[in-house]
Amino acid sequence: MDTSDPVLKQALGRLRAGGWDDHDPALVLLGTRQRLYRLTARELLGEWIVSTGLKGFGNRADSGCTPTGVHRISDRIGHGAALGTVFKGRQPTGEIVAAGAGEGRDLITTRILWLDGLEPGINRGPGIDTRSRYIYIHGTPHTSLLGQAVSAGCVRMADAAVADLFDQVRVGTKMVIVETGHNETR
Repeated sequence: MDTSDPVLKQALGRLRAGGWDDHDPALVLLGTRQRLYRLTARELLGEWIVSTGLKGFGNRADSGCTPTGVHRISDRIGHGAALGTVFKGRQPTGEIVAAGAGEGRDLITTRILWLDGLEPGINRGPGIDTRSRYIYIHGTPHTSLLGQAVSAGCVRMADAAVADLFDQVRVGTKMVIVETGHNETR
């Protein structure tokens, strides 16, 4: 994908409107493509396959949807943890699971990038607040499900991929999540 893609250009415009300095690397999640991109306005720096919410995209609390709009990374959790480390309440449990293990469990593994909505009335504020909904980018052992909308609202990545991304972002990195092609006001 290049940065002239019309859907990507629209997402970058939304980031700019949200205060993004387009020389800084940012993240763009295109929902219908189930892809996360790290880029500047001129260069694609990375691309990963993800899984978003089974119930689609939307910002209401308790909806099970992946929130849309401009966000920032507010916390980076899990630095140095082994791949497959299971987290509960953002703390390592001591359990480590291999890719493909943990069937039937919605596990948060390896790293957590906690998202904070930046758009009042869209993903920030009572009943719609991304951070209060505990929405993360995190690892998952369920790699066979990547590319499908199957999460409880978070953005899932393979453990090695989320560890790679974790090392490339900082607190404050801007991100935009767009459903692409559907109504984003749920």
